[in-house]
Amino acid sequence: MSGHPAWREVAIAAVALPIVIALAVMAFAWPAGRISPRDVPVGIVGTGPASQHAVEALTRAKPGAFDFHLYADRQAARSAIENRDVYGALAISGHGVTVLKATAASPSVAQLLTDVGQELADKATQQIAQQKAAGAHSPTEARSHAAAPPGAAQQKAAARQGADGADSPAEILVKAVDVVPVAAEDPRGAVFSSVVFPLTVCGILIGAFVTMARGLARPRHRVLTLLVACAVAGLGVYLVAQGFLGALPHNHVATWAILSLDLLSVSATAAGVIRLLGPAGLGLSAAVMVFVGNAFSGATSAPEMLPKGVDHIGQWLPPGAGASLLRDTTYFDGNSGAGHLAVLALWSVCGLTAVMCGHWVTGEARGAKSSATTSGELLPALPGSGGALPVRRHAHAHARRHDDDG
Repeated sequence: MSGHPAWREVAIAAVALPIVIALAVMAFAWPAGRISPRDVPVGIVGTGPASQHAVEALTRAKPGAFDFHLYADRQAARSAIENRDVYGALAISGHGVTVLKATAASPSVAQLLTDVGQELADKATQQIAQQKAAGAHSPTEARSHAAAPPGAAQQKAAARQGADGADSPAEILVKAVDVVPVAAEDPRGAVFSSVVFPLTVCGILIGAFVTMARGLARPRHRVLTLLVACAVAGLGVYLVAQGFLGALPHNHVATWAILSLDLLSVSATAAGVIRLLGPAGLGLSAAVMVFVGNAFSGATSAPEMLPKGVDHIGQWLPPGAGASLLRDTTYFDGNSGAGHLAVLALWSVCGLTAVMCGHWVTGEARGAKSSATTSGELLPALPGSGGALPVRRHAHAHARRHDDDG
């Protein structure tokens, strides 16, 4: 059998690994290929006929795309945007459409709202043109033109055109107002997402190093090292993202704290899982945090732009919660960030608890395995002896090896 290949390893390399790689690619490609608005919170200013017609038109054209919230005036809509209640708002009147957006909340959603505002304006302009054309060619008006004295028809048409021009302009204009703009150095938000994604991999590396380092024998040493490493690494990330690239321009101390907490939630979880499962815990942590957490985070668009179900999964994992909390803290003074903060804190506490108490679990497992040898089991037979030696193992001869954490 020594000349035969290791069929199990060949099967893993030829079957299992390609399946895992295909699933990893699908985890990233599927949400990106299905980006579309799904219940995106959007405000509508006013309750007049124009606003009601806009809501009805958008509901028919894009069913399920928006979750509309009505506001009495523009100031109320601006406050809702700043509080992260909605991504933007549409103020519609007979003269134009004003799009209140927040590129800091999501550049892709802000562009979507601008496009929606332009579509509403184009439809309103077409309707005005059709109404004018229908009024000019009505039979009643044609008969009145024939019965009127010469020159009266031209005077009436000019008067009507002047009145229509004052009340209903020939073209409805669109005006976009950026209520919470993104950093000038990062107009498309590319630097922001580029900063968020590497945090997951870096957190796993910190957790793996702390767990496998032989010099960190005691659990409290590992916990302290995790805290210090994440705080220093978070500061380094902030200095690059803001000091060098200018992508995180507000609330400097709070932003650094969120970066550090994001790293801690990932690294502590990875360290705890590795402590409980051994080397297999490293692969499990990487699979959950990178291929699920990063892929479903919505950092490049918005959670409401991802397929249903995926958005909630991403926000319950550290990469998604960390990206949302970092955005809330940097641009919106922490508004709507309490839930994301709770998610990061929960993962951090669970991971640190596993690091502190994991040796009890593994110690119990080792004790269960060694119980048979300490209960008087016969030693195995020596080669050629014909039977087992009548010598019993003694607890004092084979003392259980103490864990390094003991």
